[in-house]
Amino acid sequence: MEIDLIVGSMMGAAEYVADELEQELIDSHQVTQHLDADLEELPTDGSHIWLICTSTHGAGDYPDNIEPFIEQLKAQRPNLSRLKYGVIALGSSQYDTFCQAGRNIDQLLGELGANRIGERLEIDAQIQPVPEDSAIEWLPNWRQQLEAQ
Repeated sequence: MEIDLIVGSMMGAAEYVADELEQELIDSHQVTQHLDADLEELPTDGSHIWLICTSTHGAGDYPDNIEPFIEQLKAQRPNLSRLKYGVIALGSSQYDTFCQAGRNIDQLLGELGANRIGERLEIDAQIQPVPEDSAIEWLPNWRQQLEAQ
């Protein structure tokens, strides 16, 4: 199974999480990390799994590097009914827009027909100062659900 790891990061935390996830996943999956994801280059036919790992920037905004990808999804509105995906959202609960970018992309993918595997992981910087640890703890259950599909 091939996994496209789509990363939205401003300060590097989501990128660090994605690097750790990639190291954990490469033993049993082909993993490609996308720091500048392009919808034209990502299979939507169900042959790949998308794993979104994004922080929230500003007032609930997407990080700059993932914004063009989000705009492609919104403009093209592809049928993603064959796509399976997971979401890891990073944020800080000191803001009322906690993990909003991850929540928004999760909602958008659902609206486009994609099928989320497992629960969305929300990592709170106020409680989990090393976000990679939380993601690695979450990963085995996500993988198990993925393999059961």
